[in-house]
Amino acid sequence: MAGRPNKSPKKKPRDGPKHQSFKKISKTNHESKEATGRKVLPVVMEDDAPDFPRGGKSVLSRQEEDEVRAEVDAEFEAEERELKKTRKTKHKKSYATEEDLGSLFGAGITGKLPRFANRITLKNVSPGMKLWGVICEVNQTDLVVSLPGGLRGVVRASEASDLFSENEVKQDTDGNYLSSIFYIGQLVSCLVLQVNDDKMEDKGKKKIWLSLRLSLLHKGLTFDAVQEGMILSAYVKSIEDHGCILHFGFASFSGFLPIKAQTDSGDAKMITGQLLQGVVRSIDKARRVVYLSSDPDMVSKCVTKDLKGISIDLLVPGMMVNARVESTLENGIMLSFLTYFTGTVDIFHMQTSFPATNWSENYSRNKKVNARILFIDPSTRAVGLTMNPHLLYNKAPPCHVKIGDIYDGSRVVRVDKGLGLLLEIPSAPLPTPAYVGIFDVADEKVQKLEKKFKAGNNVRVRIHGLRHLEGIAVGVLKASAFEGSVFSHSDVKPGMVVKAKVIAVESFGAIVQLSSAVKALCPLPHMSEFDIAKPRKKFKIGAELVFRVLGCKSKRITVTHKKTLVKSKLGILSSYADATDGLVTHGWITKIEKHGCFVRFYNGVQGFAPRYELGLELGCDASSMYHVGQVVKCRVVSIIPASRRINLSFILSSVRAAVDDIAKVGSLVSGIVERLTPEAVIVHVKAKVNLKGSISTEHLADHQGHAALMKSTLKPGYEFDQLLVLDLNGNNLILSAKYSLINSANQIPVDLAEVHPNSVVPGYVCNIIDTGCFVRFLGRLTGFSPKNKATDSARVNLSEAFYIGQSVRSKIVNVNGEMGRITLSLKQSSCYSTDASFLQGHFLLEEKVARLQMSESVVTDANWVESFKTGSIVEGEIHQSKDFGVVLSFKEHNDVFGFISHYHLGGTSAEIGSVVRAVVLDISLAERLVDLSLKPELVHRSKEDVSNCQTPKKKRKREPSMDLEVHKTVKATVEMVKENYLVLSLPEHNNAIGYASLTDYNTQKLPQEHLVNGQSVLATIEALPSPLTTGRLLLLLNSHSEVAGASSSKRAKKRSSYNVGSLVEAEITDIKPLEMSLKFGIGFRGRVHITEVNDGKIVEDPFSKFKIGQLLTARIVGMANQSEKTKKINRWELSVRPTLLSGAGDGEGSIAKDSFDFSTGQCVTGYVVKVVGEWVWLAVSRHLKACVFFLDSSTELSELQEFQNIFHVGKAFTGYVFSVNKEKKLLRLVSRPLCVVSNGKLGNETVNMDDPGSTNSNKGVAEHIHKGDILCGRITKIFPGVGGLHVQIGPHLYGKVHFTELADKWAPNPLLGYHEGKFVKCEVLEIGNTVNGPVHVDLSLRTCLGGIRSQKSVGQVDDVDFPNKRVENIEDFHPNMAVKGYVKNVSKGCFIMLSRKIDAKILLSNLSDGFIENPEKEFPVGKLVNGKVLSVEPLSKRVEVTLKSATSSGASKSGLVDLSSLHVGDVISGRIRRVETYGLFIIIDNTNVVGLCHLSELSDDHIDNIESKYRAGDSVVAKVLKVDEERHRISLGMKSSYIRDDTSSHVLSDQNKFEAVDGNGSSDDSQISTPEESSLRGSQDAVFESGENPILAEAESRASIMPLEVALDDMEDSDSENIISRAQEHVNEADSLAEKNKRRAKRKQKEEREKEIVAAEARLLAKDKPTTADEFEKLVRSSPNSSFVWIKYMDFALSLSDVEKARSIAERALRTINIREEAEKLNIWVAYFNIENEYGNPRQEAVMKVFQRALQYSDPKKVHFALLGLYERTEQQNLVDELLEKMVKKYKHSCKVWLRRVQSLLKQGKDVQPTVNRALLSLPRNKHIKFISQTAILEFKCAVPDRGRTMFEGMLREYPKRTDLWSIYLDQEIRLGDVEFIRALFERATSLSLPPKKMKFLFKKYLEYEKSQGDDERVEYVKKKAMEYVESSLTGS
Repeated sequence: MAGRPNKSPKKKPRDGPKHQSFKKISKTNHESKEATGRKVLPVVMEDDAPDFPRGGKSVLSRQEEDEVRAEVDAEFEAEERELKKTRKTKHKKSYATEEDLGSLFGAGITGKLPRFANRITLKNVSPGMKLWGVICEVNQTDLVVSLPGGLRGVVRASEASDLFSENEVKQDTDGNYLSSIFYIGQLVSCLVLQVNDDKMEDKGKKKIWLSLRLSLLHKGLTFDAVQEGMILSAYVKSIEDHGCILHFGFASFSGFLPIKAQTDSGDAKMITGQLLQGVVRSIDKARRVVYLSSDPDMVSKCVTKDLKGISIDLLVPGMMVNARVESTLENGIMLSFLTYFTGTVDIFHMQTSFPATNWSENYSRNKKVNARILFIDPSTRAVGLTMNPHLLYNKAPPCHVKIGDIYDGSRVVRVDKGLGLLLEIPSAPLPTPAYVGIFDVADEKVQKLEKKFKAGNNVRVRIHGLRHLEGIAVGVLKASAFEGSVFSHSDVKPGMVVKAKVIAVESFGAIVQLSSAVKALCPLPHMSEFDIAKPRKKFKIGAELVFRVLGCKSKRITVTHKKTLVKSKLGILSSYADATDGLVTHGWITKIEKHGCFVRFYNGVQGFAPRYELGLELGCDASSMYHVGQVVKCRVVSIIPASRRINLSFILSSVRAAVDDIAKVGSLVSGIVERLTPEAVIVHVKAKVNLKGSISTEHLADHQGHAALMKSTLKPGYEFDQLLVLDLNGNNLILSAKYSLINSANQIPVDLAEVHPNSVVPGYVCNIIDTGCFVRFLGRLTGFSPKNKATDSARVNLSEAFYIGQSVRSKIVNVNGEMGRITLSLKQSSCYSTDASFLQGHFLLEEKVARLQMSESVVTDANWVESFKTGSIVEGEIHQSKDFGVVLSFKEHNDVFGFISHYHLGGTSAEIGSVVRAVVLDISLAERLVDLSLKPELVHRSKEDVSNCQTPKKKRKREPSMDLEVHKTVKATVEMVKENYLVLSLPEHNNAIGYASLTDYNTQKLPQEHLVNGQSVLATIEALPSPLTTGRLLLLLNSHSEVAGASSSKRAKKRSSYNVGSLVEAEITDIKPLEMSLKFGIGFRGRVHITEVNDGKIVEDPFSKFKIGQLLTARIVGMANQSEKTKKINRWELSVRPTLLSGAGDGEGSIAKDSFDFSTGQCVTGYVVKVVGEWVWLAVSRHLKACVFFLDSSTELSELQEFQNIFHVGKAFTGYVFSVNKEKKLLRLVSRPLCVVSNGKLGNETVNMDDPGSTNSNKGVAEHIHKGDILCGRITKIFPGVGGLHVQIGPHLYGKVHFTELADKWAPNPLLGYHEGKFVKCEVLEIGNTVNGPVHVDLSLRTCLGGIRSQKSVGQVDDVDFPNKRVENIEDFHPNMAVKGYVKNVSKGCFIMLSRKIDAKILLSNLSDGFIENPEKEFPVGKLVNGKVLSVEPLSKRVEVTLKSATSSGASKSGLVDLSSLHVGDVISGRIRRVETYGLFIIIDNTNVVGLCHLSELSDDHIDNIESKYRAGDSVVAKVLKVDEERHRISLGMKSSYIRDDTSSHVLSDQNKFEAVDGNGSSDDSQISTPEESSLRGSQDAVFESGENPILAEAESRASIMPLEVALDDMEDSDSENIISRAQEHVNEADSLAEKNKRRAKRKQKEEREKEIVAAEARLLAKDKPTTADEFEKLVRSSPNSSFVWIKYMDFALSLSDVEKARSIAERALRTINIREEAEKLNIWVAYFNIENEYGNPRQEAVMKVFQRALQYSDPKKVHFALLGLYERTEQQNLVDELLEKMVKKYKHSCKVWLRRVQSLLKQGKDVQPTVNRALLSLPRNKHIKFISQTAILEFKCAVPDRGRTMFEGMLREYPKRTDLWSIYLDQEIRLGDVEFIRALFERATSLSLPPKKMKFLFKKYLEYEKSQGDDERVEYVKKKAMEYVESSLTGS
C-alpha cells in the first residue's frame, strides 16, 4: 500500500527533523536502517518474491541500497545545518510523525487525526494479531497464506484445525489430508502465533507463524453471545445421514448443518475436518446446538449487527460491517463502524481497483459504505478494513497474470511521488492493476518520478510478483529485467546452459545468482571437474561463470560447472521417459560398488552400469579406474520406466553377438594363462576374436587343497586343454577347470526348461547363508538347498560343511516354473557318486601339479615314475629306521625314497643296509615318495617270475587276475589310509592293488569314516587301470551307496544283514548318565538306553559295571527315534538285558514290542531324566516317559526339603501309576500305593493324564484321593484371623485346613510354628465336588486324629474325658455338654467355632458372670474359650453356648425340660421363634425345647402364604405329634381338629412364656452356618433361606404329606458328607445334557426363591409398614442380616430429608450384617453409592470415598461392577468409560469385564476393534472363544451384523467342529431373518465331517427351522439329506 511521500525538505520544512531522525537511527543500527528502507517502500513486500517465498525483504541490490542511503544522508546533513537551532523541538515532532508512519493506531488515540492509514508490515506485526488472508500454497505439512500488505505466513498442520490437536480426525498417512480440506484461493482468518528471524545470514528475512484454530480466533465467544444472523466459522466434525456435526473450537456448544442447507449452498461434498462459514439460522438453547446455513449468497450478504457492548475480542477478520466515512487520509480513509470502533482503509483496498490521483473525492464525510475487517491488533486496538469488491463478496480477487509475463502498452493510472506507479495491465479477460516501486522503474536512479511518468502514459512492464489478497501484481520497468531467458523459477529447465554471478562461497558449495535474482546452488563436487581443496580460490565472489542446470525442484535449483557437462553436445536425460535403448549421453558417477557403478543424470534420474559393462580389464578393480564424481559417457542398454530402472554400459559399441557365436555358455574352450591376480587366473581364449576369460581360484580343482596348490604352480603361458564356459560377463568369459564340471558338461542345465525333478546334476556352491546353500549351474541358473535338505545330520553347521566354490552333486527336489525357483537336496544319501570321477580327478590333477613343479626345477631323472608302477616289485636298500617305519633308497634314483610302515614289514627284520624286495602300493609324485609293502601275500611271486628277474633292480609287474570287471563288487582289505583315499588289496583277485576315495563331492569338509589297516570292506570296481586313471584301479566303497538304500545296484548285493533282533558284538565308545554309545560292524553305531540294561531289577547305577572300550554282546531292538536331535546314520537301538540276550531267535518277532498297557496303581520303575520346576521327569523305557510331582515324590518331609538335590539325573525311582496319557505316552507316578478297583481304574472315571503346567480341572484327580489318606503338602497361604491354612497337595489341587484342625490340643495360638512354604503332613477329612465346579478338600494337621474318631454317641462321652476331640455332627451335642472353641466374631453376640462344621452362638449376657464393657476387646478373634451347651436345634444346626460358671440363674428363667417329659398327644403352648416357608419353629413355654410344625399341620384349610399369617413372637397352641428323643426332635401340629379333641388334657403351663432375649433386648434370632453350608448356599441364614439345599428341597417336596407318615430319620438323614457323596454319584452317572438341565432347573429354582423372598418381605412391609424410627429399629433387630430391611430404613430417613441419618444407618448396617453375608453387604454398599451420588458434595468425590472403602471389605470385582451399574443407570457416560478403562487394566483376565467394555462402546457407536484386539492379547487362551462369540452376538444385536459374521467365520475357520459355535451363529442369523443366508449356513454346517451325535444336533436344528419357516418340500429335503448322511456313514464304517 502507499506509504508517506518522500518529499523534498525545501518544499516541506517540517520534514527536516524527520530526516535528521532517520540519519541518527541509520548510524546507530544498520538493521534498523534496512527496516526503515523497507518501511518507505512497502510495495516490494510482494507474496511471490522469487528469493523470499516466506518473508518480506526488499528486492533491492546492496549497491542500490547503498546509493539511496548515501543520497538521503547527504540531504539530511544539509538540512541539519539549516535547522540547527530548532533541532530538538523539531526532532520530537518528527519522531512522533515517524511513529505514525511505522506504527499502528486505534480508537484510543486522542488529539488530531493520523496522516496515514493503518498497514501491516514486518516491523509492526506481533503475536496475537488477527489477520485475513488467502491460501496461496497447500503443502503436505503446512499452508502458506497471503496476508495484507503482501506479507506471507505459514500455518503448520497441527495449527490448521482444532480437530488435529484434539485427534478428532485421523490424517492420511500419505500426507495429502491438508490438500483435501483446504484449497488455493480460500479466504481464512488467522491468528499470529510468532514472528521470528530466519536462521540465516540474511537478518531481514522473517517468518510469520499463523494459526487457523477457531478456539484461538473465537476466544471470548460464548454460547449466549451467538445470535441468529451471525456469521460463524466451523469445522466439519462428522458427517451424518441428515447433515454435518460442526465444531466451533469449544466443547461448550456444537453446531449442525442440515443436508438441505448443504444442497442449497451448492458446495462440493463435505469432508471431515473441512473449514466452512455459515449463517446462524436457529439456536437450540436446551441442547446447546447452533444450526447453520452455508449458502454462499447468504454468507456474502450477511452484515454483522450493531450489538451493544460488543468487545474487540469478538471481532473476527472477514466480518462484514456497515461503516461511515469519518475522514480522508494521505493514503486511505478512516471509517467508523459498530458504533464504538474506527478503522482505516489503505489506498490498495478501495472500492475501485484503479484509484486515480483524485480518488479522495469519491469518499465524502459521513458516506455510508460496506467493508470487511482486514486485520485487528488487540494490543493497540488498531483495525484495518477493506472495500475491495471481490473481498466484499467473500471471494479472493482473481489473478489474470503470471510471474514473468511481459505486457506492452500498460497504462499509467497514478503516480505516487517518491513511491511508485500504479499501472493498468491489459490482461485478459479483465485488466489487472500493478504497482511498480520507485527503484524498479529504471536501471538508473530516478530523481523526479512525476516528471518522467505521467498519468496516461504507456509503458512496458514485466510481472515480478503477486499480492494475492489485494489482487495487485508487482511489476518492474527496468530494461535489464527484459534481458535473459531466466526471470523466475518457472523459466529454469534441467539441462539448460545459463550465466550466473557468484554471490557466496561456502563449504558445501557456491551460491550463484541468475538473472532476475533467481538463486541456485552449485554443490562442491560440481564446482570443478576434479576435487578442489580450496573452492574460494577458484570461485571469486562477483565472478560471472557459465553453468548447466542439473535440476529444479520446489524452487531449489542446482547447477554444475563441470566442463564436460557444460560443453556436452549429447542429449539430455532428464526423465525416465527420455531414456531410449542405445541413447549415448553424459552422466556422473555417484557410487562405486563391487558389482558396478551408479550414474546420475539430470533432474534426479539415475542408472546402473554392471561391472561387466564398465570396460574393465579382467582382474581390475572398478575403483582403480573410476572415481565418484567423474563424468562418464555411457550408453543406455535397457530401460524399465515403471520401476524407474535404467541399465547402462560404458562400452559404447557392443561385440556381444560375436562372443555369443564363438563361446556359448556350457561349451568347452582352451586357453593360455596370461596373468594371475589374487582372486583369479586370467587366460587368453583361443578364438577368432580376441577373448579373455577368468578362472576363479575355487574353479581350478574339485578339491579345495588342490586348487590353491594348482594356482601356486601356474605360470603365464600354461595352456588349459579344456575349460568350461560358465557365464558371459560382457566380452569376458567366466571359466572353470573343475574336472567334475568338464566331464559332465552336457548334463549341466543352462535354463529352467532343462531341469527335471528327481535328477542328480553337478554344480558348485555360490553362496551359503544360515538357512541353506545356493548352488549355481550354467549361466545365472541357481538352485537353493534348505538347511534341512543340505546334510543328512541336522546338527551340522552349513558354513562348516560346505565352502564357496565347492563342487557338489545336487538332486532336484522341486521346480517352480512360475517363480523360477529350484529346490535342491545336497544330502549324501541322495547325491552320492555313482562312479570314481572324484578320485580320478584327484589323481589327474596331482599329476598335472607334479609336471608343473618338475618343469620349474632341474630334474635329472624325469622318467623315474616309469620304474615304480603300482603293484610292481622293486628292490631297495634300507636307509634308516624310524618309529613309524623304515626308509629305503634306490641306487638308480637317488632323489626317490621308499617308505614301509611297521604294518607292512610283514614280520621281516628291518636292518639298516639290507636289501629288500617290496611291492609298490602308492606313489607321491610331488614328494617323490613311494609307499611299499613287504607283506608276503603281496610280495609272493611265482617261480617263473623270480627266474625272469635279471637284476636286483629289475621290476616285474604283477598281473592281476583277468576276471576284474567294471561294476563288480569285490571284497577288499585296507592296506593304507591316506588323507583323501584308501589303498586296498583284493585278496580274491591275486591281491590286486586298488584305490577308493574316503570322501565325496558333498562330504569334503565333513568328518571322514574311520578305517584301520587290515579292515575288510566291500567295494565296487569303477575303472580299470588306464592312462585316464594314471594306471590305477579305481574302486568305490559300498558304504556310500548303502546309505541311500540302492538295493538294485550290483554293488549292494552283499550289504549288511543287520536287522532288528540281530546279535552283535559291539565296543563301548562313550558312557552318559542315561545311555551308553557303542559301535559295531563297519561304520555302524548304536546306543543302549539305561532301561535296557537290567530285567526289572532296580539298580541305582546300571552303567557302573561297564567301561569305555569294553566289548560286549548286544541285541538290536530297533532304530533310533527319528525325532531325536542326536539322530545319526546307521544308529541302532541296542539292549543288553539278560532275557533278550538269552533268546533263541534273532528275528524281529522275538523282540517284545513297546506296549502301553499300564493300569492305575501299577508299580513302575524309571530313571530321572531331568528336573523342571516342581516336576521330575523319568524314563520308564526307550519310548515311555513319566513325571512325578514333587509333593508326590516322597512321604518324608525332610526329603521334600531337598527335592532338587535328591533327584539327580540317572537316579532310580519306583512309584505307582496315578494317571495315563496314551496319546503322549506319558505316565504320572506317585510314591504312595493307590487303591485300585477291579477294572484297574481309580474311582468311577477313566484316568486321564494331568499334564504338568496345565490348568485342567482337578475333579478326576480328587477322586483318587480318599477320606483318611495321609498326604504331604505345602502351606501356600495363611488366612488372617481364624481363616486357617491353604495347603497345596497336588499340581493344581489345594485343600483347606480349618482353624480347629491345626493342633492336636486346644491350643491358645494354633498357628504358632506355621509359615508359608512349610511342608506338612495332613489327613484328608472330606472331599466335596460340584457340577463342573471346583474341588473342595478339607484337611487336618492333627497327628492324633485317627485315634479319637468314634462312632459312639457323643452324648454319652463328656469333653472332660476327651479334651481334644472335635465334634462334627450336630446330633452329638446335648445340653450341659462341656465344649471348647475359638472366637469367630463378636457383634450382637459372640460366635465360636466348635469344629470345622459346627459354630455356636453365645449371647452377650452369657459371656461372663460379670458385666463386660467391651466384648470385642475381651474376646478377640481366635481366643480359646470354654463353655457349656445351653440348647441345640438339630434341624437348623444351631447351638447356643454359655461361658458362665453357674447356670442357676438361667435355670430360673427357663426351666430345662427333658424330652422324656413330653409325650405324643400333649397339647402345649409356645411362642413362634421363626417362620419358614415349610413351617414354624415353636419354642415350648418354660422349656428350651424347639419343635417344628410343618406347613401341612398348620391348619385344616390350605394356607397360601405362611409369612402373612404368622409372625415371630406370636403365642400359639400346638399338639405333640411325634417325639424323637435320640435326635432331640419334636413334630407339632396346630390344626384346630387336634386342639378341639384335647383342649383339657396335657396342656403345659403357658403363663411363663420363654423369650430368648439378651440383655440388650436383641432377639436371639441370629443363625450360625457351617463352612459346608456356606459353600453350598453363600448366605448365613442356614439352609432355610436357600433354594439349592437338598434337605430343604426334600422337605418342601413333602409339604402335602402328613408328618406322621414321614419318618424323621428320612427327613433329617442328610449330613454334609452324604449330600456331597450323592451329588458326586449323580455327576458321575449323568451325562452332559442332564447336567445342563439340572443347572438350568437349579438356576430357575433359585431365581424363583429369591423372588418369593422379596415378595414376602414386600408383603410384610406393606401389611404392617413401619412408620417411625422406633418401628424400623425393631424390624432391623429382628432381621439384622436383611439388606432389604436396612435399605427400607435408609429410604425412610431420606424421605424425611435426613441424609446424615441415612448415612449413619448405612454405616450401622455394614457393621451389623454378618461378615459372611457378602451379598447382603454388597447391597448396602450399592445403596450407599446411590446416596452419595444423589446427595454427595462434591458428588463424584463422595462416591469415590465410599467406593474405596467398599473395596477393602467386599469382593473388589463385584464392587467395581456395582459402581459401574450406578454410572450406567444415571447415564454418566464419561465416568462409565473411565471406570471401564480402569477395570480392563485391573481385571485384564476377566472376560466379563471386557464384554462390558465392548457393550459400552457399541452403545456409543464407537469402533470396538481396537478394544477386541487388546482383550485377545490380555485374556487367557481358553477364554478367547467365549469372548469372541459374545462380542459377535453384541455386534449382531447392537451394531453391525457383518462384523459379527466376520468374527464367527474366523472362529469357525479355526474350530470347524465346534457345534456350539455353529448353533450360536445360526441363532443370530435366524433372529435377523435372511432366509437364503440361513439356509446356506445350514448347508455348510451339515456338510461337515463330524461325529454322528453332533451331526444329529445340526440336522435336528435344520429340520426345526424348516418346519417353522419353510414348506413341506424344504422339510422333506432336510430329511432326505439327513438320511443320505446316515447311509454314507454306515457305508464308510
